[in-house]
Order: sequence, then C-alpha cells, then structure tokens
Amino acid sequence: MKKAFLILILLYNCLVSAQSQVAPNSVVTPPEKVLFTFQKEYPGKVAVWALKYVGDDDDEIRYEGKFKTNENTESLAVYDNLGVLKAFETQIPLSKLPQKAQSYLKKNYPANAIREVAVVVDDKNKTTYEVGVEKDSKFYDVVFDKNGGFDVIVQKD
Repeated sequence: MKKAFLILILLYNCLVSAQSQVAPNSVVTPPEKVLFTFQKEYPGKVAVWALKYVGDDDDEIRYEGKFKTNENTESLAVYDNLGVLKAFETQIPLSKLPQKAQSYLKKNYPANAIREVAVVVDDKNKTTYEVGVEKDSKFYDVVFDKNGGFDVIVQKD
C-alpha cells in the first residue's frame, strides 16, 4: 500500500511539473540579450513577448515582440535566443502594397476578406508583403515578393 501511495504521489508531481512548462505562444520574458537588442533598436518601445518554436523539427526558439511603432501601426520583431533579429514586420495600408499585388488581391478576393497588410524584412534583408485574408471561415497569409508578384498562400491556425 505504501508503494502504491508513493507511486501515485510521484506521478502527480510529474504531471504538475510538466504542466508548469512554458507553453508556446504564451506571454514570456525573453533573455537579456534579446531585450538589450530590442531596446537598442527600438528605444522607448515596450513589447509584449511570445515564445515560438520554428525549424524543421520545431527545435529553434524565436521570441516575438509585438509593439506599436506609432499610434496606429503595430509591429513585430522576431529574435533568436541570442538576440539576433530574424525578421521585422510592420502594418501598412493597402494602398502602400505594390500595384501588382493590389491587382492580384482585387481579382481573387473581395475587399471585405482582407484583414491585415504588412511588409516583412528578414535577416537577409529580403522584403516581402503579407496580406491576411479570410476565406471560407479560414485565415490565410497571401505572400508577395518585393515587386508585388504572388509567391505563396499559407493557411494559418
């Protein structure tokens, strides 16, 4: 009976400790290197941080800091755990999208399907445009290259 009771206690402790781990997409405090780099690049800005796992095997950690660059503009800075900026995304109005991308969207989606428009610059200084659209109750990112040419569409959760 003592052994069964001890085993139950051990199992309960394992369950409780496993559930206290940091869940992806939850609000977190990033490492000092990440905070230092963010504050250096965006002085005076305050971000809400989330943790994401990326890579082929979800084995790379990314810290995403959402913040406002001005009153009306949301931005997202993505860092690795060493504080290296991996991508920067900022909202833009639809009118700032290249004309080629605007034409594609007009042809393939109704105006009320477009939810958000952003320009993304990655760590290799490659610029893309991401347009969030809703179709058949599902959310998609339609991605365009720097000239507005269609690249890919990705379903989001």
